[in-house]
Amino acid sequence: MSAPPVIPFHPGEILREEYLAPLNLKPYTLAKKLHVPRTRIERLVAEQTPITPDTALRLAKFFDTTPQFWMNMQAAFDLANEAAAKKDEIAAIENYAESRLVA
Repeated sequence: MSAPPVIPFHPGEILREEYLAPLNLKPYTLAKKLHVPRTRIERLVAEQTPITPDTALRLAKFFDTTPQFWMNMQAAFDLANEAAAKKDEIAAIENYAESRLVA
């Protein structure tokens, strides 16, 4: 019996809960400091849009992280959601190594 798939947190939730809230920083203020439109950060923390490479670069600079930190979160979130959505379709694909044993 396999465990149910774990859906990672949206990167916007991490940004909101782990960065903005502890620093008492508003999305508008962060947007201003990153030199991006206010709506970009507002939509991100509302979990309506993904982190783009441009935003990852800016967040990394501001919070002294890496762009990969932000992009990896987004990739994990996207892959988990896609895997859940295509679970049956992916399960129907025959594994190459196993198919060679039958041939």
